[in-house]
Amino acid sequence: MAATVVVGAQWGDEGKGRVVDILAERADLVVRFQGGSNAGHTVWVGEEHFALHLIPTGILRGKKCVIGNGVVVDPHALSEEADNLENRGVSVWNNLVISENAHLILPYHRLLDEAHERSLGDGKIGTTLRGIGQAYADKAARVGLRVGDMADEKEFCAKLERLADSKNQILKQVYGGENLPWEKVCEEYLRYAERLRPLITDTSLLINSALDDGKHVLFEGAQGALLDIDFGTYPYCTSSNSTAGGACTGTGVSPKRIDTIVGVMKAYTTRVGEGPFPTELEGSGVEGDIAEAMRKPGREYGSTTGRPRRIGWFDALVVRRAVMLSGIEELAVTHLDVLDQFEKIPVCVGYEYDGERMDIFPASSAKLRKCRPIYEELPGWKQDTSRAKKFAELPANGRRYLDRISELTGVAVKMVLVGPRRDQTVVG
Repeated sequence: MAATVVVGAQWGDEGKGRVVDILAERADLVVRFQGGSNAGHTVWVGEEHFALHLIPTGILRGKKCVIGNGVVVDPHALSEEADNLENRGVSVWNNLVISENAHLILPYHRLLDEAHERSLGDGKIGTTLRGIGQAYADKAARVGLRVGDMADEKEFCAKLERLADSKNQILKQVYGGENLPWEKVCEEYLRYAERLRPLITDTSLLINSALDDGKHVLFEGAQGALLDIDFGTYPYCTSSNSTAGGACTGTGVSPKRIDTIVGVMKAYTTRVGEGPFPTELEGSGVEGDIAEAMRKPGREYGSTTGRPRRIGWFDALVVRRAVMLSGIEELAVTHLDVLDQFEKIPVCVGYEYDGERMDIFPASSAKLRKCRPIYEELPGWKQDTSRAKKFAELPANGRRYLDRISELTGVAVKMVLVGPRRDQTVVG
């Protein structure tokens, strides 16, 4: 049995796709366990750039891939993504299966997402406007439609009609929007059903059978630990469980079957959307210049939305929190090469809150917003790391930086990425 879970150890966008792509080479099955098309896993294969949103990254290695029950599926986004990959020579339709228990994202969810964000004004959450949260809300309220519902056309349309009536009332009476005829949605989704029906199965049985047969299963998470619906910076978070526990509830696999948990983190910190961010470099003056100097080589723009990411120095409290929540046993550090340019590199080792030092990441977003970082300054290396293949080939100060990350988080760094390509990987 070999089951590995890969999760984000910060606020998402850590480079999980690239790490999963590397680990997938030796996997038999790659399983996505939560989130929706709000994810953006970026991978370079040679000179080709791929941005995956719903389809597991293992598809680029020709692996059997699974969309688990914890994912919310937008059939339009999935079909478009699959067709784009097929047009580029990637076999999707023959290598992908979808859980019959995964919930569907409907056009109503997207409309409600947009309307709700507009209504919040300056207090907006900063969602991707893809209906993710609205679909999870329906799942929790037990009124959602699932992928398996598309197997029976008559029953699917009856359920959709009931749901559409309530959604149209909210759109019109709460947000002043227009009704969306359920018949139009039904017609569109029945077309998707024709394409997706051959892929729909009991994926929990499939995954557990693979583990019974001694196969290596790689579980791929979306977003990061600090965006978890329960333990993230609520309400500025995602709508699913992005910690390692989500791999079990999002696939139907027992925690007893998980062997290794890998946490992916950047050598610094980024965040997209709203919410507190203690080590953020402000957008003007010297700090803004530093952030921009990191943004360009780090390609720090959301692969789903294209939004420029907020940038800050490494925050040990953030990663320690992720380690605790997910039981992370190994760290993969990405974007180390972005720091090649600096003579001195600050790292956050604690917070100041109301005149007192804090060494624990607070559970309250309101409290976190008042925290100020306490920095320790480490020497930079001012050398190109992008050609390193072994830890010994990294600059001495680069190795010291990684050692300090391990000391501060309590977890060994096992992999370092020093560029976007597959061959720019340092493995310990």
